[in-house]
Amino acid sequence: MADELVFYSNPMSRGRIARWMLEEVGAPYRIQWLTYDGSMKAPDYLALNPMGKVPAIRHGKAVVTEGAAICAYLADAFPEAGLAPANDARADYYRWLFFAAGPLETAVSLKAFGIEIPKERQRSIGCGSFEAVMDALSLAVGRTPYITGNAFTAADVYVGAHVNWGLQFNTIEPRPEFQAYWDRLKDRPAYLKARALDDEEMHRQLQAANAG
Repeated sequence: MADELVFYSNPMSRGRIARWMLEEVGAPYRIQWLTYDGSMKAPDYLALNPMGKVPAIRHGKAVVTEGAAICAYLADAFPEAGLAPANDARADYYRWLFFAAGPLETAVSLKAFGIEIPKERQRSIGCGSFEAVMDALSLAVGRTPYITGNAFTAADVYVGAHVNWGLQFNTIEPRPEFQAYWDRLKDRPAYLKARALDDEEMHRQLQAANAG
């Protein structure tokens, strides 16, 4: 089929975000599991994603990589799911979706690796300081029930996944507004289904590795 939707992932990766988005969309898709030191670096996959990373999707002839881009693409490709605001109401949607993909992930990664940007150099890096990023994230999730107001969107999938990860692994500050935001998302049927599917495959792969 020309419009077949193929999902490339590994259950122990950021592919979990894309899986959640796929389940929110509700469109049928085929999954192709990849391994870090094997099929992710194979020529056929590198032709799709030269970075040799997951997730990626192929929708007909269109190839999309990067979690935030996948979320935004799927919301537009399947408008019937209602996961993107109207075109004239997308300011917060774009703002916070790409804030999470840029400053938030950068600041969290730098902190995890023990890299502290000197105060006098913070203006040279997009994320600035970790504290400033946490304050901005508090603003994003604390003003309204969801990122764009009262309606859940693809931006909540991406931002919510980062908040959930950060709370689980202590990579973000445990502020009450972060927990309250995640509490509004954690029981969504699409999230629960996506998590169960990825957990099942993760356990299968671990069992296979242990058996070998």
